[in-house]
Amino acid sequence: MLDDHTLFRESLSRLLDAEPDFEMVADCSSVEQAIEVLRNRAVDLVLLDYDLGPQRAPDFLDRARSLGLAPRVLMVTAGITPSESVQILNAGAGGVFLKHSSPALLAEAIRKVHSGETWVDQRCLRDIVHVASHTEGRPASKDFTERERAVLRGVFEGQSNKEIGARLEISEGSVKAALQQLFHKTGVRTRSQLVRIALEQFAGQWSR
Repeated sequence: MLDDHTLFRESLSRLLDAEPDFEMVADCSSVEQAIEVLRNRAVDLVLLDYDLGPQRAPDFLDRARSLGLAPRVLMVTAGITPSESVQILNAGAGGVFLKHSSPALLAEAIRKVHSGETWVDQRCLRDIVHVASHTEGRPASKDFTERERAVLRGVFEGQSNKEIGARLEISEGSVKAALQQLFHKTGVRTRSQLVRIALEQFAGQWSR
């Protein structure tokens, strides 16, 4: 865990120690400490805050990547802007989790990211979609139909097939057909992987 707040690190360590399949390897307050741990210990996943005092999460990700260290990363932060969310996911993080969510949800997010899936807090997704939808001159994908883009947005917002169908006023079967086309066109296999595709659609449409 890499977070510059001692109280949070200690509290979270106690919570996660209660999970039978978790083992806290180390808790660190600086990028340098975390890099040293990664160099000397086997770490499956890093819980990473965005604001690390004089440093930021991208400093850690850039440093780890330059040294060939590539653990899975879950961002655990009190707040993050849409552009920061996109930046951190494109830099290799497996998810974004907001600190005011429940411990049980955090445990679920950790397991998802550890297994290779993407986890993005629904509030972060809504913020990203809001910014993207109000960005003038955003390019439309040449590869997706309008329906596919609408279904992709629903997946991005965490909606079920039924909810997407109700919003678009189409059948659940039509949603499934659009999803199959998205899977075929993108080469991915899961809805969580489609979230990353959606993020790529929005990346670069605004600056930090």
